[in-house]
Amino acid sequence: MRQRVRPQRAAAAASRTPGLRRWAVLGALLGMLLALLLFAPARWLAAAVAAASGQQVLLQDARGTVWNGTAQLVLSGGTGSRDQMVLPGHLDWRIRPAWLGADVHLLPDCCASAPLAARLRLGWQRVAVTVEDHASQWPASLLQGLGAPWNTLQLDGTLTLQLRQFGWQSVQGRDLLRGTAELSLRNASSSLTTIRPMGSYRLIMRGAETVELTLSTDAGPLQLSGSGQWQGGRLRFAGEASAAPEHLPALSNLLSLLGRRDGPRAILNF
Repeated sequence: MRQRVRPQRAAAAASRTPGLRRWAVLGALLGMLLALLLFAPARWLAAAVAAASGQQVLLQDARGTVWNGTAQLVLSGGTGSRDQMVLPGHLDWRIRPAWLGADVHLLPDCCASAPLAARLRLGWQRVAVTVEDHASQWPASLLQGLGAPWNTLQLDGTLTLQLRQFGWQSVQGRDLLRGTAELSLRNASSSLTTIRPMGSYRLIMRGAETVELTLSTDAGPLQLSGSGQWQGGRLRFAGEASAAPEHLPALSNLLSLLGRRDGPRAILNF
């Protein structure tokens, strides 16, 4: 009887071996996939950002992983452009997967004392991004990297960004902004005028069914004003730039670049 049992046991063990091998291979593949996701190199994220921005936002010398990394932030004029400006310091990021989305923290060490915190949530035909209240200061010269007209204006000064209850969502292809984004330019100067500073300005965007934009001057000999709407992916903006008679000779070239001249002022239409 023992001689008959042993061959049966050997045959059963042999039949289980291919199944065990398949499970071992599947486990190894899943482990490799998990490791790839956890340790995906930061350069993959840099490539995705460059492609999504049309090569206008670049993460140079990206180090770390997709989830935790650091790089130099560069603004560029786009594919084929030679215009580039590098942000001083580094941009650090942290991305954490969350239920149907991710939590993202961005910290430009030169320009903010606290990271910008955003939440991405995905749903059926829906994408939503909410941003915690945030404030940061940036060198206005960074805009020169975007090419025309910034490379001609060669602005200098301090840009202050403030976000309050800010968010964006897309539902079935329909975009909706909410909250307020305020961008201030303080003590601005330009290569096109000898007046330094030429003024301080404020652009406010208020999100709703129709996005409202308001441009105003806080101080300075160059006066800017205007308002507009951004609806359905289209921007309509009307305003003017002007200067007092005593400052007109020094600001004439700048006014001509900003818009169509009408005597001592320039008409701004976008």
